[in-house]
Amino acid sequence: MALPTLTPEQREAAQAKSREARQARSALLAGIKSGEENIPAVLDRGKSDPIAGKTKVSQLVRALPGYGPAKASAVLEQAGIPEDRRVAGLGSRQREALVSALG
Repeated sequence: MALPTLTPEQREAAQAKSREARQARSALLAGIKSGEENIPAVLDRGKSDPIAGKTKVSQLVRALPGYGPAKASAVLEQAGIPEDRRVAGLGSRQREALVSALG
């Protein structure tokens, strides 16, 4: 499928929108890293907030202090969550399993 041809104004608007989304996602992950945000709150917010909902669960876990790629993968596997799953795509049992796996 070919990409649509965008006018310069449309391209600029799309770039601004994606830039804002990346900055908001970065702020969310920084909040988790600093302890201002916690995983259960972000999981609950994922249903209504598109930024939180489109964030990969693996990114959230890796943002926690002390969790690198290997430990994050182990936690996701223990909770039965695929690496590429996004927050909005989690079921209630997966949410509970993730929260209990993180302690």
